[in-house]
Amino acid sequence: MTLCQYRRFRPCDGASYDSGVEVLNVFGGSRLQGDVTVPGAKNSVLKLMAAALLAEGTTTLTNVPDILDVAIMAELVRRLGCTVAHDPEAGRISIGVPAQLNHRADYDLVRRMRASICVLGPLLSRCGEVDVALPGGDNIGSRGLDMHVGGLLRMGAQVLSEHGYLHATCGRLHGARIWLDFPSVGATETILMAAVRADGVTIIDNAAREPEIVDICRMLVDMGAAITGIGTSTLEIEGVAELQPVTHAVVGDRIVAGTWAVAAVMTRGDVSVHQVDPDHLRIALEKLQECGAQVSNLEDGFRVQMDRRPLSVDVVTLPFPGFPTDLQPQFIAMNAIADGAALVTENLFEARFRFVQELARLGADVRTDGHHALVRGTTELSGAPVEATDIRAGAGLVLAGLVAEGVTTVYGVGHIDRGYADFVPNLRNLGATVERAEDSALF
Repeated sequence: MTLCQYRRFRPCDGASYDSGVEVLNVFGGSRLQGDVTVPGAKNSVLKLMAAALLAEGTTTLTNVPDILDVAIMAELVRRLGCTVAHDPEAGRISIGVPAQLNHRADYDLVRRMRASICVLGPLLSRCGEVDVALPGGDNIGSRGLDMHVGGLLRMGAQVLSEHGYLHATCGRLHGARIWLDFPSVGATETILMAAVRADGVTIIDNAAREPEIVDICRMLVDMGAAITGIGTSTLEIEGVAELQPVTHAVVGDRIVAGTWAVAAVMTRGDVSVHQVDPDHLRIALEKLQECGAQVSNLEDGFRVQMDRRPLSVDVVTLPFPGFPTDLQPQFIAMNAIADGAALVTENLFEARFRFVQELARLGADVRTDGHHALVRGTTELSGAPVEATDIRAGAGLVLAGLVAEGVTTVYGVGHIDRGYADFVPNLRNLGATVERAEDSALF
């Protein structure tokens, strides 16, 4: 499926991307109950598609989420010279990688999805040269590339930023010991994917430990890479001459799973979430238990049950295994209707609180000061028009709409489409009243 075709694809319930301003109308008062299956992780599949560039031949990914970002990434790798066969209904994508790749990732795609920067390491390794437009993506704060660049410089690359592009060249990359000032997921991925075919041994200290990093490492090992320390803060990579294409199942999306868990608590519901490892959400699920929810493990996921108004709970976002920043908006929405007051501290993205201005339109009492937000719970929210500024803000606003009196109209639906597959059908299957519609009014 091409990106142009995806614009005509109906991701939720029949609305087209081609006309009008799309909104979600969320009717408050529903109790969510039932089962929901989580697709592969957005934060993994895009990087796995980039990792496929490291091996000539056809790599196939299964459990692929049917989201807009996958279509954008598919178009990007096509422009790099690959063939792509994407079956969204089957959750499967095959990437045919040629012997010779193009090395330029253009601005028109990279600006739409920051994850496009993940082609930097593979292309430099394969081509010895890469031009990647400086990325855009969610409006949640600055996320510099200094650690990406610093790691590549230590491995022998020459890097220049000009005219909105990052231009990197190398003869052949060599191993190095690289200390990350912060356990950045993106920098870990870039250095990791550059190192697997470099000469010698590369050691990444203070590496990110997210389940999505583990997923990439496991696929690379299946491709023939030599990586030790997987799942720890020290990764050791011994470069190999070449890698082989593989078939790999994408790890379940813990952020989507966590969103459903919070929705169950907010609506006093009973939701079973399948195809995800609850250990990937351990702290978040423990926080929901503190709120008064009953959380139990299932063979392939977990179940969340709630029968009363939640208690407020403090949250501090940290790199994995800490509380995930991508669940912070959902927890703010939950605290907005909880009993008591909670302090939410955001340590990763300085602009993540921007969405609370929209939440306040629904009647939420949230005051921010720097990287802290004080949320005082209220017994009732009221529906209003709001706008999503990023993927997770969109999800948080929809959850708030589920418990608000009346109708909440959520603009910026494209953000939600980037991270949540079949969002409206899943909500409806759980008992919510939500409709996707066109609204031509200016907002």
